[in-house]
Amino acid sequence: MSKKLRTEAVDHLFDAILSLQNREECYTFFEDVCTVNELLSLSQRFEVARMLRDQKTYLDIAEKTGASTATISRVNRSLNYGNDGYDMVFARIQNKESE
Repeated sequence: MSKKLRTEAVDHLFDAILSLQNREECYTFFEDVCTVNELLSLSQRFEVARMLRDQKTYLDIAEKTGASTATISRVNRSLNYGNDGYDMVFARIQNKESE
């Protein structure tokens, strides 16, 4: 993560997120912290990453999510050259589903 992002304020936000205990608490917190559009944008990027990981085409992803090709490309770049955050989360979700 960029050193510019590693601030005390971001630490406080992440601590708050880590304190959430279930999906309903996530909805409650994120509806207060984010605008509807911000939350939908984050969820769209995550869905794009999931679909890219499942080898879907840009056209399929754009049609299903409404994401622009620029957004799809940005997410794809994160998947290929990022910090492996998506992969970490996808692996944990898969492990949880297989339990």
